[in-house]
Amino acid sequence: MGRLGVLAGPGLFGGMFELKGYRNPVLVSSADGVGTKLCIANALGIHDTVGADLVNHCINDIFTCGADPLFFLDYFATGKLNPQVCAEVIKSMAEACMQNNTALIGGETAEMPGMYKDSDYDIAGFIVGCVEKNEIIDGQKIKESDVILAMPSNGLHTNGYSLARKIMGNSSKALNTYHTELGSTLGQEFLKIHRCYYRELKPFTKFIHGMAHITGGGLIENTPRILPDNIAAEFDVASWKIPPIFKMIQKKGKVNWHEMYRVFNMGVGMVVFVSKEDSIDILSKLSDAFIIGRAVARKANNNQVILKGIKK
Repeated sequence: MGRLGVLAGPGLFGGMFELKGYRNPVLVSSADGVGTKLCIANALGIHDTVGADLVNHCINDIFTCGADPLFFLDYFATGKLNPQVCAEVIKSMAEACMQNNTALIGGETAEMPGMYKDSDYDIAGFIVGCVEKNEIIDGQKIKESDVILAMPSNGLHTNGYSLARKIMGNSSKALNTYHTELGSTLGQEFLKIHRCYYRELKPFTKFIHGMAHITGGGLIENTPRILPDNIAAEFDVASWKIPPIFKMIQKKGKVNWHEMYRVFNMGVGMVVFVSKEDSIDILSKLSDAFIIGRAVARKANNNQVILKGIKK
């Protein structure tokens, strides 16, 4: 793994880095936000998780290419700056960066009255990573008969909150209601931190043919982004237990099951394509990974994602 030397962090007009340890480096970058999950954080007055959500989401995105995260920058915009709220958000970003050997090199704080209500805020993250050119993971090695492994999600992660809030409620009463099936209040479930898979999957990158981070669009829209044109992904929806929160949303909102798999991750945070032989060793070393499907030959004009056993 390459190492990054921070030459200048916050304070100057730009952060400076010295890239070390790579022979033929390719930089990989991404930008994202947390979306309307911030409405939950604001409603509950809990701001020490969403920063980690942002960092972990961004790291997962670039890691699907095999990249090690190098440095991260944040953008915090609000109607009226509350120093305590801002500090809690940034602290959670910093902690997530440290956990993943990533430098929080700087960012921007913007006070924008008229654009946001006083207590409202939005955050965005920008990440840069690096991978050796001959170690890039782009899905082109995926072949028929590959096994698809899944890494479980930690709830909704950072997607689908607009629909989830509309169905389940966004009031203080709704968020503080305890649900036996969840083992927590709705608010606690909604604020579970987006899981990062970098440290767990990094040791296996040389065996991985392709990875898809399952965010907005679910398995249906994210998986095809890494598939060769002649390959389809066949998922057996009976191969894993759907977390209770998704069943609650579906039942209360009477949401079509196909739409559920399109909007939400449904309990799957990352899918990994490997050979059948390599899957045995990987599964023995990852305690909660499981087989979710297989790569198959794509029939002409057919979709690249097949959901076997989906409810009507």
